Amino acid sequence: MDSQDEVDGGPEMLRGFICASFNQDTTSLSVGTKTGYRLFSVTAVDKLDCIHEGVECPDVCIVERLFSSSLVVVVSQSVPRRMNVYHFKKGTEICNYSYTNNILSVRLNRQRLVVCLEESIYIHNIKDMKLLKTLLNTPTNPSGLCALSVNHGNSFLAYPGSATIGEITVYDANNLVSLHHSKIKITADLQLWTGFSVKSTVTLIQAHASPLAALTFNASGTKLASASEKGTVIRVFSIPEGQRLFEFRRGMKRYVSISSLSFSADAQFLCASSNTETVHIFKLEQHSPNQEEESPTWSAYVGKMFTAASTYLPAQVSDMMHQDRAFATVRLNMFGLKNICALAMIQKLPRLLVASSDGYLYIYNVDPQDGGECMLVQKHRLFDGSEEQAEQKEDEPPAEGSNQPACQSYAATVALPSSPPSSTTLLGYSEDGGAQKGDVIPEHEFAEGPMCLDDENEFPPISN
Repeated sequence: MDSQDEVDGGPEMLRGFICASFNQDTTSLSVGTKTGYRLFSVTAVDKLDCIHEGVECPDVCIVERLFSSSLVVVVSQSVPRRMNVYHFKKGTEICNYSYTNNILSVRLNRQRLVVCLEESIYIHNIKDMKLLKTLLNTPTNPSGLCALSVNHGNSFLAYPGSATIGEITVYDANNLVSLHHSKIKITADLQLWTGFSVKSTVTLIQAHASPLAALTFNASGTKLASASEKGTVIRVFSIPEGQRLFEFRRGMKRYVSISSLSFSADAQFLCASSNTETVHIFKLEQHSPNQEEESPTWSAYVGKMFTAASTYLPAQVSDMMHQDRAFATVRLNMFGLKNICALAMIQKLPRLLVASSDGYLYIYNVDPQDGGECMLVQKHRLFDGSEEQAEQKEDEPPAEGSNQPACQSYAATVALPSSPPSSTTLLGYSEDGGAQKGDVIPEHEFAEGPMCLDDENEFPPISN
């Protein structure tokens, strides 16, 4: 839930539902609950298979799965400073790490695991969980907002560069060095200046006048989308250059809280969800002047007039004229509940997925040609009826039944969880190495043995 993708409770929230997140290629949905966590496969429209239910720790507030592998990272509200890494098919704990403050978000790709605290960020090598880099004294980030490109070839990391304005810091998490580019800043009215070069600085993008609320990369790590706390404008920048490519206006009537941003796999579309009843889908396309000349319509004529007028109007007015509105929208039957959205190709058709704190996953069809209002094609309950009733108080009536299939039994390949690991040694590390449970791992003090998932088909080795 870009996005953290944490879903906070509302008055109508399904009891037991704490957080949710999609994996990096939107083939899986992870849900944290009071009793543990659940992993769902979202590769079909008509059914929602629960492929695993983890009960290793209760009150899961963060759960992240690495693509379709068996690696899952879990953080519990009862021990918010500790990160647990599990091999869920074996039912074993690979390792855990404890930090100096509460863990606010975790991001994964096939090269790096990033842990974000309020004023620091830890970068681990995902192959052996070695702590490679600690970014200390980062600007105060109470929501743990950060984004990691899922393309392991670049592993760009984006996080707030300021607590008071919408400045984005972009860091190279693969090479663990600052990006060697000229310092690029985009001022509040989005005018570029590159008056000097400072090779030791990261790329800085001052994308919004207000503090940041959401960040996400496209699949290749070449684009970065952002939204501020006001939630009225969404901007897309090139990476690593930091140049503005697109600007979309979500609305002007009211400020909203953007809960998630997500690109489609081909980066042609960008969806945004908030605490309102509307999910917006924007189309990333450059309007060619030649196309306008070939279609001499009234709208094209008016567009040219606006373009000509913008050359002598104030910058703020000119920017507003060039802001594109939503290509497609979804009207949810809820208001004020947190949710996360994602665009995916399911059964060869584009779909919009919305996981909501009401305890349901909604699947919509998206028309990639004409856009418009998206149609709801399926609604899946994330909990079976018996569990929901068990969570309700006796004086409250049970939720009305749903004709959607309940959580399916474990897949045949999923092993039942074994007993918790011992309180002294971290499973997955070498027998004579590793870290003690509950200890803060200092930088450069690494585990000796590599992490091995023993399922090469799910987690192929990375060749540099």
